[in-house]
Amino acid sequence: MNTGSEDIRKVSDEALRAATSRDWDGWFALLDAWGAGRRSHTQIATHLREEHGVNGWHAQSIAVGYQRERGMRAPGQQSDGDFKSTASKTVGASAERVSEAFTSSDIRERWLPGAGFTVRSGRPGRTLSADWGEDGAGGRISVFLTPKSETRTQISLSHGKLPDTEAVEHHKAFWREALGRLKAELES
Repeated sequence: MNTGSEDIRKVSDEALRAATSRDWDGWFALLDAWGAGRRSHTQIATHLREEHGVNGWHAQSIAVGYQRERGMRAPGQQSDGDFKSTASKTVGASAERVSEAFTSSDIRERWLPGAGFTVRSGRPGRTLSADWGEDGAGGRISVFLTPKSETRTQISLSHGKLPDTEAVEHHKAFWREALGRLKAELES
């Protein structure tokens, strides 16, 4: 078993067995016998869905877990080879106010000072995409806002197009801190 299994196996053995009739080791053995080590992520997930009746979410989770466990994919690495870091935070503010905190350079400077953040597109109160760094060389930011009430919003942020696992870990910590500052800004 990979020592980083807590990152690989986001679902417990018990929950996976209850949902799919096998635990992680059972799926890994089945996939090894099928030759999944020579297959793409899409082929593995499709095989799990079509040949074993695994629902889409669990098929994706098992495929990613298998690829990580077998050294075919690093933590934070997407199926296309790019790396992505994620962070989330629920704040006491409306989704529209959260959108403004990302799109208004004055407000953004208070919680994300000096950031090379260039808004590309978005739907106020729902989504936003931005380039990070000069000419987007530092990756792509995607923000999804989920209203929990009129005054509470969940922020889900991903920072993609990162170069490696080290950058994933760095940006995960960075965005956790930044979203904490955003929460303080919006709730003050």
